[in-house]
Amino acid sequence: MENNRNYFVAIALSVLILIAWQFFYVSPKMEKDRIAAEQAQQAQQTQQQPGAQPAAPGQALPGGAIPSAGESRDHAIGKSARVAIDTPALSGSINLTGARFDDLKLKGYHETVDPKSPVITLFSPAETADGYFTEIGYIGSDATGAVPGPQTTWTLSGGDKLTPSTPVTLTYTNDKGITFARTISVDDRYMFEVVDSIKNETAAPVSLSSYGRVTRFNKPTTPSIYVLHEGFVGVAGEHGLQEVGYSKVEDDEPVEPGKSTGGWLGITDKYWAATIVPPQATPFDIRFSHFADGRPRYQSDYKSDAVTVAPGQSVEVKNLVFAGAKEVPVVENYEVAYSIPNFDKLIDWGWFYFITKPMFKMMDFFFRLFGNFGIAILITTIVVKLIFFPLANKQYASMANMKKVQPKMEELKKKFGDDRMGLQQAMMQLYKEEKINPLAGCWPILIQIPVFFALYKVIYVTIEMRHAPFFGWIQDLSAPDPTTIVNLFGLLPFDAPSFLHLGVWPIIMGITMFLQMRMNPTPPDPTQAMLFTWMPVVFTFMLASFPAGLVIYWAWNNTLSILQQGIIMKRQGVKVELFDNLKSLFSKKPKPAE
Repeated sequence: MENNRNYFVAIALSVLILIAWQFFYVSPKMEKDRIAAEQAQQAQQTQQQPGAQPAAPGQALPGGAIPSAGESRDHAIGKSARVAIDTPALSGSINLTGARFDDLKLKGYHETVDPKSPVITLFSPAETADGYFTEIGYIGSDATGAVPGPQTTWTLSGGDKLTPSTPVTLTYTNDKGITFARTISVDDRYMFEVVDSIKNETAAPVSLSSYGRVTRFNKPTTPSIYVLHEGFVGVAGEHGLQEVGYSKVEDDEPVEPGKSTGGWLGITDKYWAATIVPPQATPFDIRFSHFADGRPRYQSDYKSDAVTVAPGQSVEVKNLVFAGAKEVPVVENYEVAYSIPNFDKLIDWGWFYFITKPMFKMMDFFFRLFGNFGIAILITTIVVKLIFFPLANKQYASMANMKKVQPKMEELKKKFGDDRMGLQQAMMQLYKEEKINPLAGCWPILIQIPVFFALYKVIYVTIEMRHAPFFGWIQDLSAPDPTTIVNLFGLLPFDAPSFLHLGVWPIIMGITMFLQMRMNPTPPDPTQAMLFTWMPVVFTFMLASFPAGLVIYWAWNNTLSILQQGIIMKRQGVKVELFDNLKSLFSKKPKPAE
């Protein structure tokens, strides 16, 4: 049974190494090659072909040429009339052509850990290479005349700057006598309210549908990994959560979940998102699509069922637009305050969300207590160890008992020789007599795997970890350790190749893992012994590219495990073989028992 367990461990580690190789080398390389090919293709498109605007589900939007990407951001912003946006969290402007949100920056977040680096730009005009915007409009008919769309010029009729305390009002009256009055307000974080009052001053009832779209002309340049969703996202009523990758709509037809009542839609990046919350009482269709008619672009849009406005009457249509950082408490507060169904799923908590979210809450609590997420990780590790203390005790007690009967097992091996069946039966009888469960040491490890994965998700996904410092050279717990042994951790004046990058904390983690494994006897089988020797080295290089916060957690967890295992072994009256194993490692090794 002991050999079987070791074989299972060897197989699992082999699979883990193959998976890591696929996701951390092969997949990024393929994605990089694909992006390069796309950029080369776009470079050949010197002039943009004219064409219709992207269609909302089931019907085309109002016309207009697709803009080329040759303009600078400042020039594109400066050529159109705008109303400024200024809040504690946001700065930018609303384009009065189309009443489009296409100029937005996040004041609280910088591109690098340097506080003097540029702040994050979320939205940019469609004429720029990084065009990204949100727009609310209508689809009418001959009876309605021209309704607000991409080319509509709105008039600023109330307010001169959008702030949390000063909303703005835009108006537009078409040639049929239908007046649209749009009031836009914003809170102190990232939520806009867009309330349209539609007044029908004609002699007949009119029907029209609202639409909303989030459109971007590029996608993240760094390839995402399997633990994080980036791309289209939304909740389509009874159809539930929708997560659609960019490649899905590039290769296939647009994704249309079906008609929904209640929900939201948008595009999400690792830390930022832009979403629209349509009128919740009116049924609507959602679509996620990719357009290649000239300039490629990605679009998440909705089209509501038509509403009828009687002569002399008015109706109100309310949309919400979220555009900003996916801060956990802010997103959760919006879900409650605006009754947005499952809006917390804008943050990709993963399959183990029931572990991931509580773990984040615990880490956030300790962060608010001590002011350092690195310390919060260390304390969270202690809490997790305490929770699993009974299981770990069983694990280490089982290992200690296994060591007690090691001499008897060696006698059985000599007695039965090549008789494998007889040896297995004798060992099972020995386990029964000594009341040992040889698999007891495996279950605690298996149970803790989801916890480790959940912690990885917290560190990798949550924006609270972005640019969060620890101590010393660790200024961003969400990024790999920036030091490397190749240039003597920065003493030599050159940068090491990425594949040779091996920082201080991964080395510390590798050492603690090596010491933890040396707490146990070296397996008699040469293959297993080699695996025990090289596994810490493999994990050291694997984790060199992982977020520093996760590596610090692993190193600290290993250290606590060494102490815990040593104490339990002493209590069980079993010799701690760490120092003997270290001595034998550097001396002539005895020949393994036959």
